[in-house]
Amino acid sequence: MRMTTSDEDLALAAAEGDREAFGTLLSRVYDRMFGLAFKLSGNRAEAEDLVQDVCAALPAKLSNFRGDARVTTWLYRIVVNAARDRHRRRTTHAKAASGWGDWEVSRRAAEVEAQERTDWLRLAMDTLTPPELRETLVLVLEGLNHAQVAEILGVSEGTISWRMSEAKKKLKAMKEAEL
Repeated sequence: MRMTTSDEDLALAAAEGDREAFGTLLSRVYDRMFGLAFKLSGNRAEAEDLVQDVCAALPAKLSNFRGDARVTTWLYRIVVNAARDRHRRRTTHAKAASGWGDWEVSRRAAEVEAQERTDWLRLAMDTLTPPELRETLVLVLEGLNHAQVAEILGVSEGTISWRMSEAKKKLKAMKEAEL
């Protein structure tokens, strides 16, 4: 009996919850939906995913089927809309993700540059003489202010300022010698 029932009648029965009608309808239209999805996407896996999504949503969508149009026309519209939505999501995702690659490259380059500066400073500080300049510089780089460093080293704050000035001059001369 189901073989002689029209697609439209099957869709209306499926909308009422008839599982057998839904199964029969799906077996009749699946290949056509897949063919359309394949032509729209140009990719077999994408078409399979698209039709699977449409089939999963179809029971809920059948409640909107009024029988005014042929079921295949109605289903084609659903497949086309689903393909458009999928394409829109993919495009939006690609736009959002496109900048991340550049951002990551820049971030890594900045990390490498910062590490190179840190390595250079560490090596330069090892050669900084007299040792009091190195000690003063290390403490200031630790975030201590000149008064705190002066207290730790047992010298005046003015001496710390002078040592920092000398350390900067020597480090600058080392850097310029490399260029």
